[in-house]
Amino acid sequence: MSGPFRIVAAGDSAVSVEFEERIDPDINARAVALARLIRTSGLQGLRDVVPSYRSVAVYFDPLRTDYDRLHSLLEGGANSPATSEVRGSEPIQIPVRYGGEEGPDLSYIASRAGLSEDEVADIHCATTYRVYMLGFLPGFAYMGIVDPRIAAPRLAAPRVRVRAGSVGLAGQQTGIYPIDSPGGWLLVGRSLLEPYDLSRRDPFLFQAGDLVRFLRVA
Repeated sequence: MSGPFRIVAAGDSAVSVEFEERIDPDINARAVALARLIRTSGLQGLRDVVPSYRSVAVYFDPLRTDYDRLHSLLEGGANSPATSEVRGSEPIQIPVRYGGEEGPDLSYIASRAGLSEDEVADIHCATTYRVYMLGFLPGFAYMGIVDPRIAAPRLAAPRVRVRAGSVGLAGQQTGIYPIDSPGGWLLVGRSLLEPYDLSRRDPFLFQAGDLVRFLRVA
């Protein structure tokens, strides 16, 4: 079903469509579908279209883009019914080594939840996650929703370096660090799979709307 939204100008070369302010798969599906509609509209002067959890930002060339048509497309697309459509029919499988040096915060999450480390890993693997958006780093996918039994706040002070492939939790979200970088998410494991690889035809393993499952490996 459709729901409330607003279209907000962000200067003379960007506009944002904002849906309800909450993490919800149907709301995110509307944002992803709207972003796809704009990308495939053939509208001249588009620079970038960026979906997030509950909004879509459109960057355009004000000298080339027909703003009235863009606004009409945004309004029509935002009014369309929500859809649970995802890019692939099957979840992307992510093998993960949990705990130890690969997941130094697994023991903390287990202690906080009153569970064993194995139980935390099993709960993390039991959910099919939705990729809500990409951001922070190239190919970093914000996924949810994490089982409330193992949801935990991020670190008070971020680590200076988190290894590429590290799998982390932050509140209701989980994700994989695509490159070595600073980071404040709680690390539960690590995968050798590369979310961002410039040698691939499509460097990004994930796109908003994808489904993901984590698989525990030795």
